[in-house]
Amino acid sequence: MSQVTCDLTISLDGFLAGPNQSMTDPLGEGGELLHRWQFEERQSNAAWLDGILAAGAYIMGRNMFAGPGTWDETWRGWWGEEPPYHAPVYVLTHHQREPLEMQGGTTFNFVTDGIESALAQARKAAGSKDVAVAGGAQTVRQYLSAGLIDELRLHIAPILLGAGERLLDGVGNLKLEPTEVSGTNLVTHVRYRVVR
Repeated sequence: MSQVTCDLTISLDGFLAGPNQSMTDPLGEGGELLHRWQFEERQSNAAWLDGILAAGAYIMGRNMFAGPGTWDETWRGWWGEEPPYHAPVYVLTHHQREPLEMQGGTTFNFVTDGIESALAQARKAAGSKDVAVAGGAQTVRQYLSAGLIDELRLHIAPILLGAGERLLDGVGNLKLEPTEVSGTNLVTHVRYRVVR
């Protein structure tokens, strides 16, 4: 049976992004350092990277798609004309927008009626594959608080950001059971089963 998964890279002090996020610095001050493991140790972390992009559909928040600030209808995402997803992506937003088809099989669908609706649409699109909640922090917190994530995969970078967008603030009585731990010099991977 398919699962709802979530892969996120965080700092040792629990931040997904540094302070002062903007359109020119979407991961905030120091946030780029979180993802060094994906580029500098790509071969050593290949299985984890493949797992991040193995889902049949994705869900993300509006800020992950378009950043903070006013909505720009001409914006096509951070990833260029061929985003890495190669599957349907459901973007949570309060503003309607027509689906945006990109190269490589990625279509961004904009969902205005909540997290449950986005999940139902993503499950239907994914078929027997998993659905991945891609981020950002606020979106993941909503899904964790609602008990809708089955597996949380944290990729912990050995840095301290000190401030920014924290992952687990306000998620309530969350119980996680570690099922796998591995790592390299730039990251520790921990796979958690969300206990209900």
